[in-house]
This record gives sequence, structure tokens and C-alpha cells, in this order.
Amino acid sequence: MFGRRKNSGSADDTADEAREAEQVVDEQTESEPRRTNLPPAPRPDGPWDISEVSQPGDGRVDLGGIFVPGVEGMELRVEVAGDAIVAATVVLRDSAVQLQAFAAPKKEGIWGEVREEIASGITQQGGIIDEVEGPLGWELRAQVPVQLPDGTNGVQLVRFVGVDGPRWFLRGVISGQGAVQPEAAGLLETVFRDTVVVRGEGPMAPRDPIVLKLPNDAQMVPEGVQQEEQEGSRFSGGMAGLQRGPEITEVR
Repeated sequence: MFGRRKNSGSADDTADEAREAEQVVDEQTESEPRRTNLPPAPRPDGPWDISEVSQPGDGRVDLGGIFVPGVEGMELRVEVAGDAIVAATVVLRDSAVQLQAFAAPKKEGIWGEVREEIASGITQQGGIIDEVEGPLGWELRAQVPVQLPDGTNGVQLVRFVGVDGPRWFLRGVISGQGAVQPEAAGLLETVFRDTVVVRGEGPMAPRDPIVLKLPNDAQMVPEGVQQEEQEGSRFSGGMAGLQRGPEITEVR
């Protein structure tokens, strides 16, 4: 508890106490690891840069800016901002992971400051954030306020994960059972780790989304419409037809 200071002390005593308080704050700050503006950390288990994989198309779906691993029984959706495809979502049973790749500075990672921005935005909405070191490194586990179908207010549990690569940043948003049950999250974490990012050599501003494209043999299917599997398609037996998910107007 905080109480009102009594005026019995001298000015010198007050100044000494202020200096001691500043010293404690400085020591606490120095003891806490700095997590922003750091160079990208090693990625021995992925996600991968295109230069690190000899055959990125083996077992993965080519979406241009990223190669997404194929998993038996998964559904692959794409999401758009304007006319550009900027995200891919892998849905597996009652869990999902949204994948988005962004340009980043050459020698500086952005995941630390992006976490701070996400956390600030969610807490301003009345949500709750917990920053933990999980299987994919530092991540945010969030309780995000949402409106339920019946009009009442509720919360959605979501995990925000991210990895800095060479001139790119890959963010994943894990939802559904994968956000609360480790056994359900394992396969989605594997999908995230085994994703290959294609940054390209052209100039891009930091945080610009790396634009995706549909595979040549994919067909866009409206959300909620089932498509029969076609023999010979790369999606047969492993993935449902590509679907267009909810449109997004802001990506960060």
C-alpha cells in the first residue's frame, strides 16, 4: 500500500531516498532481458528461409510468399486485404493457425516490439495478456473480448507466436483448442516451424506484408461451401480446397 510521506525528514534525507529508489529501478531494468530491437535469433528448427531449403515444394503448398506444410485432414484458407492475399490459415479439426509473413530490417528483429503493440491493443480493449516463453519462443497468450453469436460478451483464447528471420518476420495466431490444449497445439506448431518464407530481393518497407498467391491448381471456394476432392489434385487426401476466409483490413 502507498501512504502519505510524513514531513519530519530533512530535505537531504528525501534526496537520498529518491536516489536509492532510482538505483533500485535501474538495477531492476538492467536485470530484465531486453527483448526489442535484437538481431534475429538462430532458427535450428525453423521456420525456414527459402535459401535454407533445397526443395521447399516437397510436402508443402506453394503460396508464393510462403510454402505451407501439408497435413492430412487439414483445410487451407486464404485471407485478403483489398485485392491482395496476405494470410493463410490452416484449420485442423477444432484448431487453427493463421500464418502471415512480413518484411523486416536486415539486422534487427521486430517480434519484440510487435508483441508489445499487440499486448497494448488487446489490453486497451479490456483483454488479458500473458507473455510466456513457449515451444516456439516468446509468445503472447491472450484472452480477447468478443461478441458471442447470441449477442452476449465473451472471450476468445488466442496464442500469438512469432519468429524473426533474415529480412522477414513470420507471425502465427493459434486459436481453438490449440490455444488451450498442448496436445492439440503440437501439430499446428509443427506447421508453423516447417513453413518456408520467400522474402524476395526487391525493396520492401519493414512490416510490409509479403503478398501470397494461389497455387496454379487451386480453386477458390466460398466459405462454407464443400468441394469434392478431385483425383490428381495436390489437395486430395491431405487438404480441402482453398477457401476464402474473413477479409482483413489491417495486418500487423
